[in-house]
Amino acid sequence: MFVLGKPRSKFGFFLDKRSITVVEFSKESGVTRKTLGKACNERDYIPRQDVMKKILKTVRKVDHNAKMSDFWNM
Repeated sequence: MFVLGKPRSKFGFFLDKRSITVVEFSKESGVTRKTLGKACNERDYIPRQDVMKKILKTVRKVDHNAKMSDFWNM
């Protein structure tokens, strides 16, 4: 699923590495595809706190040791 030349954030690389699509992640987390697209493609984007918690809760189903600082600079 990795596309060459496409800018990706740490979160985007996480999804690519595990072959998880934005659509699948959106359904599981309850976060809109538009917001997830920003989180995956814009390196400087930091989602709101409530959105970040939803994303992290879903990420922890795959990687139990994941932290917010793995994806966003706080």
